[in-house]
Amino acid sequence: MLGKQLFMLPEIDREKTKAAVETALENYRFFLLAIPESNLPKLTASYSLVPPAFSNQFHSSTEQTVINRVDQEIAQKKHIEWVLMGVNRLNKVEREIIYKRYLNDDEMYDYELYNELGMSERRYYRIKARIFYKLAFALKIEQYKHPL
Repeated sequence: MLGKQLFMLPEIDREKTKAAVETALENYRFFLLAIPESNLPKLTASYSLVPPAFSNQFHSSTEQTVINRVDQEIAQKKHIEWVLMGVNRLNKVEREIIYKRYLNDDEMYDYELYNELGMSERRYYRIKARIFYKLAFALKIEQYKHPL
């Protein structure tokens, strides 16, 4: 009876979890950039034979574009705050690695970073793997092989 396990913990899918964290970090960097030109309102006049309806709905493409842009900016700001909240839960060395590797404007490669920090390659990658797990759990984006 002592050797029998009472419950099974779900197994983490390492590759999917790593991909989810990298995607969150890449999106952070992209969201800091300017909004693409495709989201700007169209200034071309359009005519319609349908009379205007006076309701709470917006029918203007310019108004809808502005609403979409504001919604997108809010979502991007929330993503940035969400990632920073997760990163701030890491210890000093872990935060430094993530910031310099993924969040800084100047892109840095892994080999440059572990050389700058004076770490061996093996130690750096072990710490980085641990950081990804911590971030995945902090951001609640961990992936399981068999969903709960």
